[in-house]
Amino acid sequence: MYKASRFSPLVSVVRHTVITLPTPINISTWWNFGSLLGVCLVIQIFSGLILSLHFTAHTDLSFYVVIQSFGDVYYNWWFRAFHANGASFFFIGLYLHIARGLYYGSYVFKEVWSVGVVILLVVMASAFLGYVLPWGQMSFWGATVITSLFSALPVIGSDVVIWLWGGFSVDNATLTRFFGLHFVLPFMVAGLAGLHLFFLHDQGSSNPLGVSSDYNKVVFHHYYVLKDLVGVCFFLGPLLGLVYFNPWLLGDPENFIEGNPLVTPHHIQPEWYFLFAYAILRAVPNKLGGVVALAAAVLVLFYMPFSPKTSIKGLSFYPGGKSLFFSMIGVFFLLTWAGSKPVEEPYVVISQVLSFLYFAYFILIGPVTRIQDKLL
Repeated sequence: MYKASRFSPLVSVVRHTVITLPTPINISTWWNFGSLLGVCLVIQIFSGLILSLHFTAHTDLSFYVVIQSFGDVYYNWWFRAFHANGASFFFIGLYLHIARGLYYGSYVFKEVWSVGVVILLVVMASAFLGYVLPWGQMSFWGATVITSLFSALPVIGSDVVIWLWGGFSVDNATLTRFFGLHFVLPFMVAGLAGLHLFFLHDQGSSNPLGVSSDYNKVVFHHYYVLKDLVGVCFFLGPLLGLVYFNPWLLGDPENFIEGNPLVTPHHIQPEWYFLFAYAILRAVPNKLGGVVALAAAVLVLFYMPFSPKTSIKGLSFYPGGKSLFFSMIGVFFLLTWAGSKPVEEPYVVISQVLSFLYFAYFILIGPVTRIQDKLL
């Protein structure tokens, strides 16, 4: 191995990345989600490539091609269910990964954190584009509603919407370009993930105590390789259970009806992993204000590396900060619930209150921990 790594730059990079990488000895299971997200990305790319071989991006054919492939193509149902549910598990891993970063102060590594937020944005875009492709009722109307939001942009809004649609409504041109973008974006995510790892290995991993671990590290292999493999097994178990026993549990029944521009679903809503942002969008009566709030719900993460610094990295030793954090987690779940409800009272008022509390966390967490620093 030494000779191979000495004469082969590629082998040397792999060796220093996954074998001899110095890693803090006290990182917990919460650090497993980085590797799990890598596994998710590989699963999504591979299953997506298989599905693309039997897909036709045309408004008259897409829905029927998807349905026909279930019975006519060997294991197409399995790849479809694995791809759809894999997206849900991907977002579960992403949200837990971000929550761990917020709790343990990983955002102090500005480059690592910023690239991670960009990955989140690209994954969200890819997931939305993929949701449109089956051309069911919720796919069609979801695409119509979300793309129409760009019309709120001053001056250029209408032109942007027409450019996105490729015409004056969501139609064949829209579906074709959405399919092309959905195919390309995962490879962009893979490239950004490589950049994310580069900055991570350059700056080092954080740890639960929030203190320097330069003098207390072990090599990545085999300690954390085995730990990550156990995490992958625990991850694949529920995913396979969902695929085999209830593959459409997380889907919308409306999407088993072909998209019809003349029939509007009673309640239009995105997939569950976008519901928190959808609730924030609906909480603002003004269209432009809602779009700004929707974007801010994710872009606010870019602010965290510039929030007030604390004496100890993370919230482990800050009772006030921990209370705020777990309150924000509760608010996130409640926003997801509110986003699944119709646009009527009392859900509108509830969404407005929860949206205020969501943004309040990012404003208050810095000052609250700084006050605790001064008191201690």
